[in-house]
Amino acid sequence: MLDTHNMQKEIDRNVNQKYTGSDPITWVEQYADYLYGFAMSRLRDEDVAKDLVQDTFLAALQRLGQFEGNSHEKTWLTAILKNKIADFYRKQLSGTLKVTNAENEQNVFFDAETGHWNEHFKPKAFGLETHDPLILKELGKILNACLAKLPSLWFSVFAMKHMDDLESEHICAELKLSSPNFWVIMHRTKLNLRNCLEKNWN
Repeated sequence: MLDTHNMQKEIDRNVNQKYTGSDPITWVEQYADYLYGFAMSRLRDEDVAKDLVQDTFLAALQRLGQFEGNSHEKTWLTAILKNKIADFYRKQLSGTLKVTNAENEQNVFFDAETGHWNEHFKPKAFGLETHDPLILKELGKILNACLAKLPSLWFSVFAMKHMDDLESEHICAELKLSSPNFWVIMHRTKLNLRNCLEKNWN
């Protein structure tokens, strides 16, 4: 449950700021469900998702005078939430074990000269050529289950790259990862997901 009492206090504190055309009183009703769903798709933790949505609303209230209406409220709030999620990822990774021997492991997966997959790790044909909504829905459920099994670091990197469409350099800077570490994590994640899908897909 979002803390609307604290939000009201923050609204009252900011009532004298320049009017922006934004009405914070309606934010929870209009955007809470969307922002919560967005956070859940990247965090997989209900309590953390709720906390970050609450933090997003409070941060937006504090910056209300800076909102000039150049983007839609929803876009602006989502951008704030993305930053909150990135901050959460960073804190979770602080002090944790990073990928070791990344350069050597990268050479295991790929040919050092051509950059192509080494034969042993080369992906095989998956055999899924359909647009059947029911089949695709079932595959989606399996994929989500496979994603849920990923280590937090892998999921964080994968989500930022393929859900948020962030540039690799930006992800490395946000999570304090070296480029070799980033690419090894991505390769490990893709291999893990593929193995999981092949194992669970009939």
